[in-house]
Amino acid sequence: MEHIWANAVQQYPPQLIEFTGTLFIQVLAFWLPSLYYLSLDFRYPSYSARHKIQPTPKQPSRKEIQHCFKVVARNQLLTSTLHILQLSIAKRGSSYTITPTLPSALEITRDFAISLLLREALFYYSHRFLHRPYFYVRIHKQHHRFTAPIALAAQFAHPLEQILANALPISLPPQILGSHIITFWIFLAYELFTTATVHSGYDFFQNKAKMHDLHHEKFNLNYGSIGLLDWVHGTDKLEKRQRE
Repeated sequence: MEHIWANAVQQYPPQLIEFTGTLFIQVLAFWLPSLYYLSLDFRYPSYSARHKIQPTPKQPSRKEIQHCFKVVARNQLLTSTLHILQLSIAKRGSSYTITPTLPSALEITRDFAISLLLREALFYYSHRFLHRPYFYVRIHKQHHRFTAPIALAAQFAHPLEQILANALPISLPPQILGSHIITFWIFLAYELFTTATVHSGYDFFQNKAKMHDLHHEKFNLNYGSIGLLDWVHGTDKLEKRQRE
């Protein structure tokens, strides 16, 4: 594996490696799982019905799903275009560290853990900020159109929200740390698969989706990604939030 990676680094420019690898991870960890979750209704209707968190009457229509696909594809094009622009002006050729050697397990674990905490902070506060009435009506309300979310709806968002609350909280922490590109891709894959899963509307992975599903249903709790800052600020339970 290290030999293959070293050859790739020597043969291709860092901008191409970063963009191509990042786009591949987005397809592998977000688009494919999202489409798979979406297909469960048609492929395994009985199984799907047993695991849906919210009842059938609340589920989005075919027309709404098609509209969601178009908006998410637009947001993918937006972030990819901005990524190309960023790479074109980057002085060192890449936003991350690209070397012929692979990062150690310790380095991956360290940067992954720190990035996870930084992402929690960036996402929690930007997400909660977007719930302020002025910004909610003009920006974030679009995302909450799906009160019973589907996986693709994770990126069904206003362009500003897509950049500031979805893309940057994931890409910025590894950039700040100067992480190896492999570490970033692992972190990106984890975050994209997780966000697709928590928006899927299914109670898979030890009810991982229920926390965020409740946010879409009730709007005023569970703003974070891993729940740490919701616990700190008391926004992890509806009862606590109502007393504030």
